[in-house]
Amino acid sequence: MKITKLTTYVVPPRWCFLKIETDEGIVGWGEPVIEGRAETVQAAVHELEDYLIGKNPLHIEDHWNVMYRAGFYRGGPILMSAIAGIDQALWDIKGKYYNAPIYELMGGACRESIKVYSWIGGDRPSDVGAAAKEVVDKGFHAIKMNGTEELQYIDTHDKLDQVVERVRAVRDAVGPNIGIGIDFHGRVHKPMAKMLAKELEPFRLMFIEEPVLPEHNEALRDIANHTATPIATGERMYSRWDFKPLFEDGYVDIIQPDLSHAGGITEVKKIASMAEAYDMGLAPHCPLGPIALAACLQVDATSHNAFIQEQSLGIHYNKGNDLLDYIEDRSVFDYQNGHVKLPQGPGLGITINEDYVKEMAEKGHRWRNPVWRHQDGTVAEW
Repeated sequence: MKITKLTTYVVPPRWCFLKIETDEGIVGWGEPVIEGRAETVQAAVHELEDYLIGKNPLHIEDHWNVMYRAGFYRGGPILMSAIAGIDQALWDIKGKYYNAPIYELMGGACRESIKVYSWIGGDRPSDVGAAAKEVVDKGFHAIKMNGTEELQYIDTHDKLDQVVERVRAVRDAVGPNIGIGIDFHGRVHKPMAKMLAKELEPFRLMFIEEPVLPEHNEALRDIANHTATPIATGERMYSRWDFKPLFEDGYVDIIQPDLSHAGGITEVKKIASMAEAYDMGLAPHCPLGPIALAACLQVDATSHNAFIQEQSLGIHYNKGNDLLDYIEDRSVFDYQNGHVKLPQGPGLGITINEDYVKEMAEKGHRWRNPVWRHQDGTVAEW
C-alpha cells in the first residue's frame, strides 16, 4: 500500500482537516491546525507531503521521525501541528487496514469510557453560575471556564475579587462534588497568579490551568508552593522534549498536550507514558473538531493516567458550526453520566461527511483570536 494524495480543507468555525489517500482505496483523516494559523499549518502539511507520497502509510513511527528529524529545524507549534494531523490520518488508515480501533493496535484499552467536561462562559465570562447549572443538569460532572479578563503584571485587587465571586457563583450553583477547572489562559503574570491561586483554594477546584505562560514555567515552583490546588498546563507545549523539564521539576499535577498540536497520537502517547512515570494526570487539550477529539479518545483509551477529556460541544468559539456537524454518526460522541464511551469503529472510529467538508471548505474561515489591550495601550495576553 502506498500514499497517493494529501488534501487539506480549511473549514469553519476555525479548523483544518486533512485527508490522506492510498492506492488501495483506504483513506485516513486528521486535524492539523493551530487556532488562528490554519493556513500556515496547511502549508506545512503540503511541505511534508514530499516525504510521504509513495510511502507505505503503515510505517508510522518511521514517518514521524522523518518528518520531525529530517528537516533539521524541528519543534514549535506549526511543524508539530502539521505532523500531528498527518500522524492522526496515518493511524486512521492503519486502523481501517486492520479493521480495528487505533487503541487496539496500541495495546488495547484500559478503560471503557472517560469523563468529559463542558466549557462555560466566554473569553470574558459572565452569568457563569446559571451556565454551570445548565450543563450539570445535562449530565456533565465537570466544567471549565476562563477565570480572568486581562491582568497587568501587578493589578488591582478588585479584579481578583471579581474572579473569586464568579467561581463562588459556580460552586454555589453546582454544589461541592462537581469538578471546576479554572483556566488562567496565560493571562496572569506570576505576582497575580500567586495571589489568585491562594484566593481560589477554598473552592476546592479540580485544577487551575496555565497559571502562567509556558515560557515562564519556572514560576510554577512559586505558585505550587502557594496552593494545594492541582496545577495543569501543556496546551502550548509541542513535544516530549518540551514537557521534560515539567516532569523533572515536579511542580505540575496534570499535563494537557493537544493531539492536534503536540505531534499527534504517536507523540502524545509517549508524553502520557512519561507523565505516568512521574505520577501526573493526563487531560488532553481539545477545544477543536471531531477528528481531534476522536484522536484524543484513542490515547485516553490506552493511558491509565488519563482522568478527564476536554471537548468543544457548545464552546463559545464554535459559531456557525459545531463539533458534530462534520460526522455522519453523531452518536459516537454521546455523553452519558458525564462520560463518553470509547469509539468502537475501525481507525479513529468516526466517519467524516466528506460532501459537507467540501461544501464548508468553499466558505473556509479567517478566524483570529482577539487582540486585547490594557488601559495604558500595551498589548494584553489573550
